Amino acid sequence: MSVSYFIYWRCFSISKESVRINEEIRVREVRVTNAEGEQLGIMQTRDALRMAVEQHLDLVEIAPKAKPPVCRIMDFGKYRYEQQKKEKEARKKQKVITIKEVKLRPNIEQHDFEVKLKNAVRFLQDGDKVKVTIMFRGRELSHPELGKEILGRVAQELKDTVTIERDAKLEGKNMIMILAPKAPAKAKAAKPATAAPKTEEG
Repeated sequence: MSVSYFIYWRCFSISKESVRINEEIRVREVRVTNAEGEQLGIMQTRDALRMAVEQHLDLVEIAPKAKPPVCRIMDFGKYRYEQQKKEKEARKKQKVITIKEVKLRPNIEQHDFEVKLKNAVRFLQDGDKVKVTIMFRGRELSHPELGKEILGRVAQELKDTVTIERDAKLEGKNMIMILAPKAPAKAKAAKPATAAPKTEEG
């Protein structure tokens, strides 16, 4: 009875995990490996669980669809901690790309256009994508070519640093174009300089 009580005490809820451990494993027999991945063979699940308990470890189902399912004897708490630590480090290294918006009017003046363009350049330099939106009002919708012309100017000004991810398209009362920063070109290896031929002065 003392063994069965100890098994019950070591079983804990892992609602956020997709794997089953200890008494959550309902199949009759499993293929077992130890923490180093060494094969221990096929055995009754209760025997594998008893073996894990004797080592103060957990029985973790790692391949539920195998026949029979594969379980590993391991310290599941330590395993979860290490996985969470790795995921946290991976998230730190990831760059979150957001879409910033720059709004213009079809009759925008040159000074305002330049200010909006500088904003777009700043967003792109930060590694973000830029949604350029032309906002039409009233009768302006009957002249969508004005919006296309402005978006064309933006694309032309930024052509060396962006790729057009989405061409200009009218959506309701707005015309939208999405720009993305170009990936930095790989530096080509410099060719060794060749000495200029010497000339003799007569």
